[in-house]
Amino acid sequence: MVKVPTKLVSWEEIVEWAIGLGKKIEASGWHPDMIVAVARGGYVPARLLCDYLGVTDLLSVQSQHWVEAARAAQKAIIRNAFSIDARGLRVLVIDDIVDTGETLALAKEFIGKAWGPEEVRTAALQWISPVAKFKPDYYYIEVKDWTWFQYPWTRLEDLMQFMERIFKEDERARAGLSDEELRSLFREWYGVGPEDFGSYWQLAIERLVGEGKVDFRDGKYYPSRGLLRG
Repeated sequence: MVKVPTKLVSWEEIVEWAIGLGKKIEASGWHPDMIVAVARGGYVPARLLCDYLGVTDLLSVQSQHWVEAARAAQKAIIRNAFSIDARGLRVLVIDDIVDTGETLALAKEFIGKAWGPEEVRTAALQWISPVAKFKPDYYYIEVKDWTWFQYPWTRLEDLMQFMERIFKEDERARAGLSDEELRSLFREWYGVGPEDFGSYWQLAIERLVGEGKVDFRDGKYYPSRGLLRG
């Protein structure tokens, strides 16, 4: 049974979802003067919405909760906070996905208090309704079954963390894994194949070995001692 159900999202899907989200915002009769991306996942959706809605004022804040693929930090925080004068402006804050909702809710609260806008609304490409504690004003897709949506802008980062988790948590990795064994174990864990990641697969392996998290010897990959202690 797959441990972490994973869906690889394509660039084409992102564009389709962003346009669909833009149409929902447009249909509501509300138009933002400024769009704020929640860094880092909101960057691409925010820029696509700027294009669709004709908004030229684009900023970002970093409200961080998920720090490792498919794992959560203790709480959301605003990093590198700054303040601007947004009095009289309608501000739309966007993230890629709302899972717990803490990052988007915190970004909205921070902007409302620190920037003084006329109104702040929120949006996301996807909203995971069963687990989210916060519902955005606008969303394109409601997700009812939890899945790790792997977006194209985090292919390498997520892939490295997916592999690292296998080496840390799967006992079979302690005896060493050939390339084919690692590929098979990866499919078992995540339900997607290394071939789906293209050239990122080999790059992720090389990075993990280069960072000393995975050792390669005698044709097999092993978790490093430092990784197991971490």
